[in-house]
Amino acid sequence: MNYLHKMRGNKGQNPPRVSLGEVCWSWIGSFLGIAVVALVHHRLVDPQGLTLLIGSFGASAVLIYGAVRSPLAQPRNLLGGHVLSALIGVTAYKLLGGTPWLAAAVAVSTSIALMHLTRTLHPPGGATALIAVIGGDSVHRLGYLYVVMPAAVGACIMLIIALLINNIPKTRKYPDFWR
Repeated sequence: MNYLHKMRGNKGQNPPRVSLGEVCWSWIGSFLGIAVVALVHHRLVDPQGLTLLIGSFGASAVLIYGAVRSPLAQPRNLLGGHVLSALIGVTAYKLLGGTPWLAAAVAVSTSIALMHLTRTLHPPGGATALIAVIGGDSVHRLGYLYVVMPAAVGACIMLIIALLINNIPKTRKYPDFWR
């Protein structure tokens, strides 16, 4: 197939519609998941900031509350993707932080490679790695604590909410697999 022709995609294929009930359960799950992570941070860590609430959790919410059957949304991927990527991101910053563009590229690409190798591919993990590099002083001061909090703790909170909420309706089942 011609290289440029492949970029046109397949004609006539659109994403399937979801029911209003599915939309509501996705909203409820994502609202509670993000709210609980933010509330835990507000109450236990810092009432003035939300460092525990990293941007990549927004993308995780789309997957674990909105695309519950996706292999990328399963617990192994959620937890492994964030923790592994946070570890890689912090390490890239520590080794290459003097050259931020290089640290960012190494963090994201190495995270993708290791998530593939460990079968923990979770697209928001790439953002978790990138945030470790570009997150500024508040993130950099955390050092490897960033791996535990916000990455691991926040992902665990969101997973607990996903397990509780996604299994309420008869039309949903989460997770499809753990390992």
